[in-house]
Amino acid sequence: MASTDLGKPGPMEIEVASGYDSQTAETKGDYSGAVAKTDKVEIALVKKLDRRILPTLWAMYFLNYLDRNAIAQARLNNLEDDLGLVGNQFNVAVSILFVGYLLMQIPSNMIMSKAHFKPSRYMAICMMVWAIVSACTGAVQSYGGLLSVRFFLGVTEAPYYPGAMFLLSLFYTRKEIATRLSILYSANIIATSFSGLVAAATFTTLDGAHGLAGWRWLFIIEGAVTFGVAIISMFLLPDHPLTTRWLTPEERELAHARIAKDTVGLESSKGARAGFMQAARDPRLWLLTFTQNCHLSATGFNSFFPTVVKTLGFSRNITLVLTCPPYLVSAAACVVTGLSSGRFNERTWHITGGMLVAMAGFIMASCTLNVVARYLACFLFASGCYAVNAVILGWVTATLGQTSEKKAAALGIINMFGNASFIYTPYLYPKSDGPRYLIAMSANTAFSFVTIVCAWILRLWLMRTNSKIQKADGANKVFYAY
Repeated sequence: MASTDLGKPGPMEIEVASGYDSQTAETKGDYSGAVAKTDKVEIALVKKLDRRILPTLWAMYFLNYLDRNAIAQARLNNLEDDLGLVGNQFNVAVSILFVGYLLMQIPSNMIMSKAHFKPSRYMAICMMVWAIVSACTGAVQSYGGLLSVRFFLGVTEAPYYPGAMFLLSLFYTRKEIATRLSILYSANIIATSFSGLVAAATFTTLDGAHGLAGWRWLFIIEGAVTFGVAIISMFLLPDHPLTTRWLTPEERELAHARIAKDTVGLESSKGARAGFMQAARDPRLWLLTFTQNCHLSATGFNSFFPTVVKTLGFSRNITLVLTCPPYLVSAAACVVTGLSSGRFNERTWHITGGMLVAMAGFIMASCTLNVVARYLACFLFASGCYAVNAVILGWVTATLGQTSEKKAAALGIINMFGNASFIYTPYLYPKSDGPRYLIAMSANTAFSFVTIVCAWILRLWLMRTNSKIQKADGANKVFYAY
């Protein structure tokens, strides 16, 4: 293992794996210097990572969203009446989760970025705790109890998603990350899709069993399953590339070196606090943060999707079933967009296309009460919005990954401020505004448009930065992707 001019490298510093150099990969990269894999050893490593990391993170995220969004289905099984909720109290219960959720984003990722920390154990334990908290929702008896449980569910769920993104960014290159993030994000979409079916089955078979309402059984069952998966995940999740126990020493070095080779402006580690300051001082972080906030604001329909679908006029169970197809199509759109973005190493046009489709859906939903047209609109705005999430987050890791600590802090900051949108978006869907929900659909259209504008601003910014890098160092082969 060769050292650098920075001295002997530590676990998270720049180093080159033995047997891996520029001769083992395609030497001619694309416009950003990103290269395709050609070395059989590297290809085998990536396949091994895919087999171990992706299914585990996918299952965890599926349950993360299933637990979080169970409240949307519970509303259709008399949760409001049973707890005596009035006015906008349900909306407050939805949004309070994100207050707790935001508090842990940045500290959690800063902890995970430390070289000798074990993310596998940390994330598994956090999952066990959120499973217990989620199951406790089935025992609440009042509005105050519901608020308390929802707040702490947000606190305990917070480490998962930014932590999962950080883990993926440690093991996958710029051309690979969008595809993996899209596969991960499809768990969110499919969980939302199947949550209606799970709820319908629970309400039909268990409503009133042992004196408990169906919505209470829903929280209890989902919490129990989540706890079981958390135990298994502890043995399957990776840690850092150089400390993952199920990689051989050679694989560890290769896993670390190939990410170092693919990073623009790679720097040696200076600690979690320094990484946070690096991220906070980078103005591109705040543009990406605003982009993600606008994008997630447009997806604020998520917690109210069953309510929106209910405006079509069908029964409770039919409404729950009808929430499934739009999300299945959205999951497919998410993965296809991620594959395409990774294949062409392109972000801007993918974001533009997805958000234009979403805008068409939002406009259609607000302009007609025709059942077929409104249901088609659900497909359009859900698919368009969800398709671009992985592209935006992959852009973050490709642009702000100079050190692992900076990357971790950037993902935490962006996820925190992005998800802040879910604190205020529930108030765009008052019952009195149904069935068109004109305020919400108009706002979502505006959010989608601003997301497109931000993507093009960042594209032009990075193009200009690349020109400066080329002029300053003509020998440089790695540039920012857009």
